[in-house]
Amino acid sequence: MDRPNTVTVHALAAGSLTLPEKFFIDPVDNYSESRKTVPSLSFLIQHQCQSSGKVTRLVFDLGIRRDPDLYNDLIRTHLASRQPLSGFPDVIHSLALGNLTSRDIDYVILSHVHWDHIGMPWDLPKSRFVVGNGSLDLLSGNSTMSNGSHSNFESGLLPHERTIELCAPGRNDTSRSTRVHDHGLQERTWEPLDELPHTIDVFSDGSLFIVNAPGHLPGHINLLCHVSADRYVYLAGDACHDRRILTGEKNIAEWTDPHDTGRVCCIHADRAQALETVRRIGRLERGETSLGEVEVVLAHDGEWTEDAQRRGRYLPGAL
Repeated sequence: MDRPNTVTVHALAAGSLTLPEKFFIDPVDNYSESRKTVPSLSFLIQHQCQSSGKVTRLVFDLGIRRDPDLYNDLIRTHLASRQPLSGFPDVIHSLALGNLTSRDIDYVILSHVHWDHIGMPWDLPKSRFVVGNGSLDLLSGNSTMSNGSHSNFESGLLPHERTIELCAPGRNDTSRSTRVHDHGLQERTWEPLDELPHTIDVFSDGSLFIVNAPGHLPGHINLLCHVSADRYVYLAGDACHDRRILTGEKNIAEWTDPHDTGRVCCIHADRAQALETVRRIGRLERGETSLGEVEVVLAHDGEWTEDAQRRGRYLPGAL
């Protein structure tokens, strides 16, 4: 029997930030004061073609900028609410622990374009960047968000000639943007995979899927990684910010804008869509699908990080 096509997944330290829990979970025991310092995780994914032996390396998310002063003015103002905050170690430092440099990375896939996931793209001069549909309009200012100060963006963030924006799920037309044609990623179509209605088989071999994960922000995408014959790892980005939301112990928070008492805010752009995405991810984690064992990793899960560090799951180790 042929061995299944798989990838290896390696955690990368990429900074940390502090979350006021009242903006993320409900209920909160100490509404005004409860805060938690959490990681902003990145991951290295490595794929080896069974026929040619070619290794392709991807990084999922770039974490926090190692110098926060390099964010734009609106984002820097928002950072005052996320202290303490650190951008070190960053992705470049973490890759070096596996004897890799930025020039070894073929692709960077961003779960979305919020400030704590974009890092410093100019550190990766050879990589192609992949973003979900709607991300480029947010970066350019053609579309805007009004759900809180966390939703400010940077124009010119990504190199136009090396950026792929995936087509909208359900359309399956050519991906918007550039002159990137390697791996045929632009020609991949969204297809259902068990509980997940829209996925893209990145290497056309079942080893790695981009998953449409709507709710948090336009263009929010996740990765489903086949790491062994009977096990997957699901990189959930900001589908939710606390594992207790996945388990049903907590709900997604809402709050009233202090400057506009008629406006209700949420960390997610579309709370109803976010809840549906969480429901699907929960089914994966509970083993209620045909995929078998699926480990779900949230981008800001401090408890997972502590366990992963003890178990050597950071590069050069693996999940």
